[in-house]
Amino acid sequence: MTKLSVNINKIATLRNSRGGDTPNVVQFAKDVQRFGAQGVTVHPRPDERHIRYQDTRDLKLEVYTEFNVEGNPIQSFMDLVLEVKPTQVTLVPDAVDALTSNAGWDTIKHKEFLTEVIHEFNSHGIRTSIFVDPVLEMIEGAKITGADRIELYTESFAHQYSLGNSNAIEPFTKAAELSNEIGLGVNAGHDLSLDNIKFFKENIPGLLEVSIGHALIAESLYLGIENVVQMYLQRLK
Repeated sequence: MTKLSVNINKIATLRNSRGGDTPNVVQFAKDVQRFGAQGVTVHPRPDERHIRYQDTRDLKLEVYTEFNVEGNPIQSFMDLVLEVKPTQVTLVPDAVDALTSNAGWDTIKHKEFLTEVIHEFNSHGIRTSIFVDPVLEMIEGAKITGADRIELYTESFAHQYSLGNSNAIEPFTKAAELSNEIGLGVNAGHDLSLDNIKFFKENIPGLLEVSIGHALIAESLYLGIENVVQMYLQRLK
């Protein structure tokens, strides 16, 4: 069964929009784990416009499933990850002013940098994953850096699938097949939803984990968070 890691950034966005501590991100993380999620994901950004660095520290004390911290490995992010020591760090090349993640790493161009960063995290016992597009050369480049896993950036699949183009899965299937062959674990995330997750799971061999935030939180407004978590778990079997 593919693990579901719930990205709780949107809960922090809602909290920050009003000030105060409602909804409480730590309580929400405890709840989604209680409802069956096998992981919690956060993506702190330098401006702390949603998840704050202190949230990440607070969550470490309460996440008893897998804790996945995503972000661009600038020095402040690296210091945070080495302090918190989550289960996994996912390296994402987002610009400081990016609204959301919008591209994977060029693992060939940034090979030396990524290799150095990954070595540092691995030396502290933190599993590493690199956010990549479904491009075979980038998968091979990720392997060279010493990463444990890749996270496939799935926005293009989700968009095309919503238009009725199921063939959009093909580069992702090939990327996963290559990853399995060369010993890289496969994660995925971005715009996955209840509408497309079952089809995606069925066509991605060896899919270990999906990280889902925006769609899951939006769907929960109508269906309730406990129900939505269970619906994802059913589709990921």
